[in-house]
Amino acid sequence: MPSCLLGLALSIAGTAAMADDALRYNQVSLHADASTEVVQDRMHVTLYSEAQQEDPAQLAAQTTQTLNAALQKARAQKGVTVSLGSRHSYPVYGEDGERIVAWRERAEIRLESTDFAALSTLTAELLKTLKMGEMHFSVSEAIRKQNEEALMKDAVAAFRARAQLATEALGGSGYKLVSLNLGSEGGMHPVNRGYAMKSLMEAAPVPEIEAGTQTITLNADGVIEVQMP
Repeated sequence: MPSCLLGLALSIAGTAAMADDALRYNQVSLHADASTEVVQDRMHVTLYSEAQQEDPAQLAAQTTQTLNAALQKARAQKGVTVSLGSRHSYPVYGEDGERIVAWRERAEIRLESTDFAALSTLTAELLKTLKMGEMHFSVSEAIRKQNEEALMKDAVAAFRARAQLATEALGGSGYKLVSLNLGSEGGMHPVNRGYAMKSLMEAAPVPEIEAGTQTITLNADGVIEVQMP
């Protein structure tokens, strides 16, 4: 390339870089959010069967029979969603650590419902043949979405207030919104309450369940360009 053309190319490239820097010169990244406490309306229970036998085939048949009986009872309860969880077996070794002396198998059933009373009653019945693995609560997707939509205006208003504050702190006359992203926080936080739940379920009558609340947060992350006088 001739030297004059090379100089022109470098000059154009330098001008583009300066223009790009100018566009970003007064840009500021900001974060704001809005939160609310929501009552957890969905209850989750995990029950399991665990047994040990020398014959793995007999053990598998026994576990299947126990699960099928529990599933039949669970599926008869209206308003409760039933699904199978994990199932696995493993060898049990003797004192020498080499010879297999038995097999142990564990299989799970997972239950969930918005009807706490129905699920509590069902759980108490199933604990006659199964063991308690875990119980936790969550916010259903419908309730979560409803609250996130309600928080959207608050999150945007909080972002605008912060943008105005940043503009004033920088001595600007105003600002332009370059980008804005809205995202939510909040999810299930399982708590292992196996032993406590078992003792509660063995009591009569079935105790009232307190699900607690969960914080749902909507984040507003964006970039503004401050306009200088």
